Amino acid sequence: MDGAVSKRIVVNDTLNAFCKDTDAYLEGAPNGPLSGLTFAAKDIYDVAGHVTGGGNPDWKRTHGPATKTSWIVRVLVEAGATMVGKTHTDELTRGIAGENVHYGTPVNPRAPGRVPGGSSSGSASAVAGGLVDFALGSDTGGSVRIPASFCGLYGLRPTHNRIVLDGIMYQAPGYDTIGWFTRDAETFARVGEVALQTTIGGALPSRIVIAEDAFEVADPRVSKALRPAVEKVTSLIGPSRSERLSPNGLDEWSHQQQVLQGREAWETAGEWIEKTNPRFSFEVSLRYMSARGLSAQDVEEAKATRKTILARMSEVLKDGTVVCLPTAPVPAPLTGRRLSVRQAIGRDLTKLTCIAGTLSAPQINLPLAELDGLPVGLSLLGPRGSDEMLIATARKLAASG
Repeated sequence: MDGAVSKRIVVNDTLNAFCKDTDAYLEGAPNGPLSGLTFAAKDIYDVAGHVTGGGNPDWKRTHGPATKTSWIVRVLVEAGATMVGKTHTDELTRGIAGENVHYGTPVNPRAPGRVPGGSSSGSASAVAGGLVDFALGSDTGGSVRIPASFCGLYGLRPTHNRIVLDGIMYQAPGYDTIGWFTRDAETFARVGEVALQTTIGGALPSRIVIAEDAFEVADPRVSKALRPAVEKVTSLIGPSRSERLSPNGLDEWSHQQQVLQGREAWETAGEWIEKTNPRFSFEVSLRYMSARGLSAQDVEEAKATRKTILARMSEVLKDGTVVCLPTAPVPAPLTGRRLSVRQAIGRDLTKLTCIAGTLSAPQINLPLAELDGLPVGLSLLGPRGSDEMLIATARKLAASG
């Protein structure tokens, strides 16, 4: 830069969004498409020379510094964005609320006193609070979509394996995806072009299916609050119809993903857990013990159910069709709720988040509504490979006012 001396950007973190035990920082290259933007990365992304903590002190204690930087962080920095730090996550990404017993709960700037959503809690908090322009999260069972809904942000779970997973901490590799958050659709598209290595054009869906059973999962007040947003989306896209996605109910769809994702999560971390006996919250311990107890029959039955779902949704999503559904059934819940209450909310959350994960398909949260001043998100879910179309739709909706 012609001998210019760079000045490190220091973030005044008043939200408990950033990890305090790492100073991972990477200055963006000059004159790239993302120059001038700052970002943060969930503490599952490797940065050379720094330990990836994964939201658990025993994981961090038993692992050494990364030898190379993850692919997605590297390409964003090469495109000009400056990474200013790492953000908190639920333990080993095994949570959906964002409450971490070791590091605390990041503030939800759009809903103070309420959870930001997990497991990409710190990233969503940092973006919603204006500490960075965008932030990386990850989505295995809803960990970008739910924080995006709770914090009033744009957030995408991309097509599985669309973004290279090199250099991240895995939870369940068959479901893990890399996503990101922004406050506005235009920045979201700019980041998307780099992350997806693509161009976001103007192609929009040809028709839309409003998922009746998904709206029935949501609190009736949420469904009512989303009606104007649904009307806005349908007026943009055109032909629409209402339809039930699951003949037997979304409980069955949720259960099969919990089995298959849980089995993968145990296979990923089980050996380390048995060797280390780490400090986990009771809730995370329950998740791993439940996954450990799954039988071969449980897995085979879940696989059979998944095949049925794939066949059903291939019919729904053909010919440029997208599905419209609530991102979350409720606004951000209050922090510190009893475990039984959190689990009940979690069961309804997974009825909505499991669809995209099962299909390995993209789903975008659109921050288009509020209930009593709290953000509630509307989602569009498309067929595999329709990431650009979903982002283009978000940008078009935002431009239309």
